[in-house]
Amino acid sequence: MALSCSRNRYLLLMAQEHLEFRLPEIKSLLSLFGGQFTSNQEIYGKSPFWILSIPSEDIARNLMKRTVCAKSIFELWGHGKSPEELYSSLKNYPVEKMVPFLHSDSTYKIKIHTFNKTLTQEEKVKRIDALEFLPFEGKVNLKKPQHIFSILEDYGLDPNCIPESPHNIYFGRWIADGQRELIESYSVKKRHFIGNTSMDAGLSFIMANHGKVKENDIVFDPFVGTGGLLIASAHFGAYVCGTDIDYNTVHGLGKASRKNQKWRGPDENIRANLRQYGLEKYYLDVLVSDASKPSWRKGTYFDAIITDPPYGIRESTRRTGSQKEIPKGIEKCPESHVPVSLSYHLSDMFFDLLNFAAETLVLGGRLVYWLPVYTPEYTEEMVPWHPCLQLISNCEQKLSSHTSRRLITMEKVKTFENRDQYSHLLSDHFLPYQGHNSFREKYFSGVTKRIAKEEKCSQE
Repeated sequence: MALSCSRNRYLLLMAQEHLEFRLPEIKSLLSLFGGQFTSNQEIYGKSPFWILSIPSEDIARNLMKRTVCAKSIFELWGHGKSPEELYSSLKNYPVEKMVPFLHSDSTYKIKIHTFNKTLTQEEKVKRIDALEFLPFEGKVNLKKPQHIFSILEDYGLDPNCIPESPHNIYFGRWIADGQRELIESYSVKKRHFIGNTSMDAGLSFIMANHGKVKENDIVFDPFVGTGGLLIASAHFGAYVCGTDIDYNTVHGLGKASRKNQKWRGPDENIRANLRQYGLEKYYLDVLVSDASKPSWRKGTYFDAIITDPPYGIRESTRRTGSQKEIPKGIEKCPESHVPVSLSYHLSDMFFDLLNFAAETLVLGGRLVYWLPVYTPEYTEEMVPWHPCLQLISNCEQKLSSHTSRRLITMEKVKTFENRDQYSHLLSDHFLPYQGHNSFREKYFSGVTKRIAKEEKCSQE
């Protein structure tokens, strides 16, 4: 049977990219705009069609002004698993809700969207003609219609086994499109200043949305690099700042990361990146600083901390050292020497990051960061924990057959106290955390094995 029509039902057409990130993004944005995620669908999985209950059309429009995971949203008028069920559902939809968009002074057009199947023009016209029972009184205008209606057909996910008839058919009034074009307009390929680990534009916007970044927020990145995550937050109206231990990166000096370019230009820096997109007014500052050393006054400064810590693969994990920390057997440097650079274990880095977030985030503020994992050994207990932070979402992005990174989103739910600083030492999860420290070795061991296997195959 067709689903019964209820008030404020909307159909989201999702992009088939970064599938695990879609649901947390939509939930975060609905929460940001005063809505609540409610749906009759139990499992979303990989389906591009989601039916949601949203309090108002304004919230639906605000959602689409932010999301990069959704393509379009429609006010759902009817849904069925066959044409007959769809028509029955449409006939049960309240006429008073249709009338404002179908009156004689209006113009409209009807579009056909199919997933996993291509229809001929004749088939499309046949489907449109079958809707003649709807009370359309306006004129058709294919170029600039006032209202756009869509028939959407779902033929499943398997391109090698396309059914003759669709699994689901939907009909609705188009409301708005998402922000998928940002992925291209903010592409790293076109960016003025990039580095070895500059974050993909699409993922940067997803991270900002997971962090519920909004206008006039203050967003901080303690491993700022070339500032890709700051750009996404600034686009949504937040004021941005960050720190990084690498002096050359912060000041735009040294060797360039672009092909066929040896040295960075005189104006290759983070501020210039924001200027490129007309966002310089949101740039507060970027400092050369060590994330392992407390350099901020105690207080809650940030609405969101969004970051991509180094994993020791393309960028080294390091911190500034001191005379006391130099291992025995190595001659100490003179006191006037700049502190040496020491290795910074991943487990220590994440403990410091969570403590810093617990201390400096406002209540309700969010921490969003990437956690690299060796897939065969990964368990949920390996995700760092803190008594002031609640886990909101944990999404995987595969890097190779044996490694991945997980986008962790946490929300501050408790005021930080001094005793919370070392609470992780008392946690049952403490030992599993230590597994992160050997991520680099495990990553390259897999690469070495793959190269050896390829060489063996080539010799046979």
